[in-house]
Amino acid sequence: MRVNKEIRAPRVRVIGANGEQVGIIALYEAIRLAEEAELDLVEIVPNSNPPVCKVMNFGKYRYDQTKREKENKKTQHQMKVKEVKIKPNIGVHDLETKLRHAREFIEEGDKVKLTCTFRGREMMHPEFGQKLVDQMLEKLSDIAQPEAPAKLMGKQLNVVLAPSTKKKIVKPQGN
Repeated sequence: MRVNKEIRAPRVRVIGANGEQVGIIALYEAIRLAEEAELDLVEIVPNSNPPVCKVMNFGKYRYDQTKREKENKKTQHQMKVKEVKIKPNIGVHDLETKLRHAREFIEEGDKVKLTCTFRGREMMHPEFGQKLVDQMLEKLSDIAQPEAPAKLMGKQLNVVLAPSTKKKIVKPQGN
């Protein structure tokens, strides 16, 4: 943002300190108006013809703007991709633990990358890994959906799950 003497246009459209339209005037007159009010002339819309400038306290404006940006940052959730690794010969209990972790990650709003790694002769039967991944997808289908079908890349079978947008139906308790 350009302020006071940094503004380069010869004529500017000025908005007063109280929000009233002053009109299109010469730059030196606009700066004089701002100085008389003991405020700054701030270029708000530089791309218009003539540029739009406002008489305001620039320090306070910049402070309010950074405060607003911090508030917006607080409300945003940064989505991360968490990885859950399994192998085709994983035990039943271990698979349930991995499922529980994946469910926690998705409920927190993060994406989950399921990776099934094949070692040695396990590559002879990738359908075992596919079966496990499909089983996990089915058990997590109530809260997540795959972004794309599972792909075998080298010795790994990968699929990324994103939290589903559909709302959970809460059943009333009691009756």
